[in-house]
Amino acid sequence: MPNLFGLPDITFANKDAAEIKRDIITKFETAFFDATGERLTLYPSDPRRLFLSTIADVIVLQRNLIDYVTKQNMLAFANGEPLEHLGLYMSVTRLPAQRAGVTIRFTLSAPQPGTMIIPAGTRVTPSGGNIYFSTDGNLEIPAGEMTGDVHATAMETGEQSNGFIAGQINRLVDPLPYIQNVTNTTTSEGGADIEDDENLRERTRLAPEGFSNAGSTGAYIFWARGASQLIADIGVYSPKPGVVNIFPLLADGEIPGQEILDAVLAACNADTVRPLTDLVQVLPPRKVKFNLNVTWHLERSSATKVIDITSKVNFAVQNWLVWQRSKLGRDINPSELISQMVQAGAKRVVVESPDFRVLEFDEVAVAASESVTYGGIEDG
Repeated sequence: MPNLFGLPDITFANKDAAEIKRDIITKFETAFFDATGERLTLYPSDPRRLFLSTIADVIVLQRNLIDYVTKQNMLAFANGEPLEHLGLYMSVTRLPAQRAGVTIRFTLSAPQPGTMIIPAGTRVTPSGGNIYFSTDGNLEIPAGEMTGDVHATAMETGEQSNGFIAGQINRLVDPLPYIQNVTNTTTSEGGADIEDDENLRERTRLAPEGFSNAGSTGAYIFWARGASQLIADIGVYSPKPGVVNIFPLLADGEIPGQEILDAVLAACNADTVRPLTDLVQVLPPRKVKFNLNVTWHLERSSATKVIDITSKVNFAVQNWLVWQRSKLGRDINPSELISQMVQAGAKRVVVESPDFRVLEFDEVAVAASESVTYGGIEDG
């Protein structure tokens, strides 16, 4: 079970099978006497011992169930439906799967003498794909003009509709007269699968911040995270009184596009959320790129494990890269990289780059290149 809040583990029922069986058999032997008047001894083949072992198995299963069910009442351990019920105490519900959005430009073959109407629901798709977007409303291209832009939404939920860059959604599914071509002018984004337990748990933990109507940092973080389950971190900063800048960061260090920025603004700018005097602005974080160049050495005594340790060291490097780009304002810290590589089995680590660098609250560190070199065996 997850424990995300740094709390010590807790057990509500002893689940040690060997200890439970030993305790039952010992109590039975203590309570009864054999034919000679001596304390009873149950040997491994004794049918009574086998019967008690069967009872002990049932008790072990019950103890596990008791411990599990009790922990489902605690935010740090709950998952699935129990976690959803805990969220209801804070008026937090699991975010449903969402559809991606994109801006589509329609270009006419020639200017028309009257207004050209592109009806709502007109479908477009990427070339050779089976993903479809549908226009959200009617698009009116005035007489004499050649182009018009309209927002479109994916017809299916999920992340598979994300990431189509400008120009890739270029096929008109529903034939219309006078249309020369269609194309997306923005990158499609915002599509998401149903919210996972980790994100729901974090939003539930933050929910009390949402009770504030004074514009606290935590309140803006809570409302912003509710805009999309794709958001992994939020930065909030006030450059001057009355102005609130919000910086959302997506999972895996991705910078949000306009669709997500607009969704966060809508969530945080509502009259029931934003203090009357606040000017809320949602801005993309700034990427700070660095080059990773690291060499590691292996101790001679571990030479026979070089393949296994190499795999573990490479995994540690990737884990550090994910850790580095998963939070805003996290300093570029090669010391953390060295620590993880040594724990994975490296004897010595030499980091040529990057150097330590302090990041600002709206910056995220992302590797531009990666070079991990095995430097060979060294004596201890």
